[in-house]
Parts: sequence; C-alpha cells; structure tokens
Amino acid sequence: MKITDVRLGRISVPLRVPFKTALRSVSSVEDVIVEIYTDTGAVGYGEAPPTGVITGDTTGAIIGAIQDHIAKTIIGRDVDDFEDVIQSVQKCIVKNTSAKAAVDMALWDLYGQLYKIPVYKLMGGARKQIITDITISVNDPEEMARDAIDAVRRGYDCLKVKVGANPALDVARLSAVREAVGDQVCIRIDANQAWQPKEAVRILNQMQEKGLAIEFVEQPVKAHDFEGMKYVTERSYVPVLADESVFSPEDALKIMQMGAADLVNIKLMKCGGLYNALKIVSAAEIYGVECMIGCMLEAKISVNAAVELACAKKIITKIDLDGPVLCSEDPIIGGALFEEQKITVSDAPGLGIRGVNGLQYLD
Repeated sequence: MKITDVRLGRISVPLRVPFKTALRSVSSVEDVIVEIYTDTGAVGYGEAPPTGVITGDTTGAIIGAIQDHIAKTIIGRDVDDFEDVIQSVQKCIVKNTSAKAAVDMALWDLYGQLYKIPVYKLMGGARKQIITDITISVNDPEEMARDAIDAVRRGYDCLKVKVGANPALDVARLSAVREAVGDQVCIRIDANQAWQPKEAVRILNQMQEKGLAIEFVEQPVKAHDFEGMKYVTERSYVPVLADESVFSPEDALKIMQMGAADLVNIKLMKCGGLYNALKIVSAAEIYGVECMIGCMLEAKISVNAAVELACAKKIITKIDLDGPVLCSEDPIIGGALFEEQKITVSDAPGLGIRGVNGLQYLD
C-alpha cells in the first residue's frame, strides 16, 4: 500500500452555543481535513483545528506544514513501513503538532485498513465504550447554572466547568452550578492557565470548604510553570490535572517525575498524534499516573482518533471528548457513534471514516 497523494480541505461546523474559556470565545469549528490516498484505493483521514492561542497552529500554518514539508516526506512511501513513515512525520519539521497529528491519525487509519483491524484493537483493545463529560462555558453564574441543568437533562452526569475569566467570580460560578445540579453530578473544572499558584490554592481550597466537591482542576497555572503547578498540587484540596503543560512525552515524563500534577491530559493536537500519545500512556503506566483524554474544538475525525486511543488503554480513566456533541451537525460519515455522553468505538478497519460531507478542497 503506497502513498500516492495528500489532499487538504476545510470544514465549517456551527456550534450549538458559543464556546467560552478564559483564553477565547468560538462560535464554530473551522478545521483542516487531510486525505491520504494510496495505490490500493484506500484513503486515510485526519483532521486538525487551528488553535493558535494554545498550540500556536493557525489554519495557514497547518496547511503550509503539511503541503510544504509533511506531504513531501510521505508521498511514495509504503504504509507497511509504518514505524519509519510515522517517525518521519515527527522529524521533518519542528513544532507544528496539529499538522503532525492530522497526518499521523490518517496513517494509523491506513495501517488499520491494510491489516483489516480497528485502530483501537491495534493498540490494545481494552473496551468498546466510554463515557465523556460535557463542557460548560464560562459565563455569568446564572447562565452557567442553566447550561448545567440542560446538560444533566440531556443525560450527562459529569460536567467540565470553565472558570478563570474573572477569578473573583469563580467560586460564585461553581456554587451556582453545584446548587443547580445537586450532589450526584460530577463536577471538574478547567482554569485554562488563568491563576497564579497562591491564588489557585486559595480559590480551590475555598471551593472545597464550601462543599462544592470538585473532582479535579485542569491547568490552574501557566503552561510553562511546572514549579507553580507542583506548588498547587502539594497544597490544594483539589487534585490537579496538567493540560497545556503537556506538549510532548518529555513534558509528561518531567511532570510525573516532579510530582507536579496528580493526572495528565493527553491531547493529540498538542503531542503530535497517536504515536506520541502512546509514549505518554506508557510513561503513565510506569508511574501509575491516571490520564484524561481530551480534545480541542474538533469535529469527529480527530476526536474519533482519540476515542480509539481511549478504548485501547485502561490507564486513560477520564474522558473529555465532547467536541462532536458541541457541534450543531455532524459532517463526518462513519467512525465512532456519539450518543450524548456515551461513545461507542467503530469496529470498522482503521478509524472507520468513510467520507466528509461539505468538504471544501484547497486544490
């Protein structure tokens, strides 16, 4: 199975409601789609969102990295030389993790198709079904409470609540959400790097003292501040999940060695795809650190790749793959089945993707 061509396209999918965090506000998913063609007729699919405020990867950067560097590296190569081909994607250009992730998942898709096996079974095949949380955007306390009630009515029993846009309001926001949904709903929070270390400890301990029962806090301090994150981890009543701090297996390993966080979040767009994500998983298994699998604002191709990983590995115990259910429509044909909080992986070979409705090709 030789790679003959790489084509790029774009999709635009409106969100049900605007997505607001301490870093940005977004009203639609605007992603780059990758199609890798082969001489057998098999096509591998990948996807990358431009998330400049987190990864530094804009739409133009993703397209340029793939067209000018990655595609030239893999065209003409045999998919069966998988290790060499997948490593060449990582080595042909520095950074540009979203572009690498999109091509990486398309190559895994082809490799699974070559051997007629789903990717999750290639990687371990631990389970067929997972349960995701859903994100509650940062807004006024009353609006967040209404959004939380709506999510629970839709069947969700775990909410990821965005905080940090106005630290003085964060306790009020969480109090309103907890009062609205009661004690039986799991609440985890995401500060998106918004707090200083001492401020984070004060806010988090205040939340727990008020009985808000926060499961964990995601990235309370700046991404580069490993020492600050360790400070919070050691002093907070709330467990700490490292997210933006984890851009590579090396980052994850350092955090585990330092004891800088209680959990580690794996996002394909930050680490460069499934190949590097598996390295993080291996380190986590050695250190006994549970992982969450997360996503940016992505449509179903790239989230589907994350589902394959989550269903392959038991060390991934927390699921935050709500991107497709935040969208008002699903243009992706095939792949995992998303039924609100319940996600069932596909048993079709590779990633199980069969096409994309409304894809606007760039060539």
